[in-house]
Amino acid sequence: MRVTPDVNTARWRKSSYSGNQQGDACVEVCDGFAGAVPVRDSKNLTGPVMMLDGATWRSLVDSIKNGSL
Repeated sequence: MRVTPDVNTARWRKSSYSGNQQGDACVEVCDGFAGAVPVRDSKNLTGPVMMLDGATWRSLVDSIKNGSL
């Protein structure tokens, strides 16, 4: 049985590289979930949440940093 962590009361954070202007495309993440990194669209706070495993999250961050995305 797969258990989905409850992210309703999670403390979300944006990257310090996110702009402060309305309409900026940004994602938010939260810490404290063993084996998963919850990710959501900052403009749709009640929308879907992607649960990425640690390796996938690291790969995503590395791809963004090296400009391949």
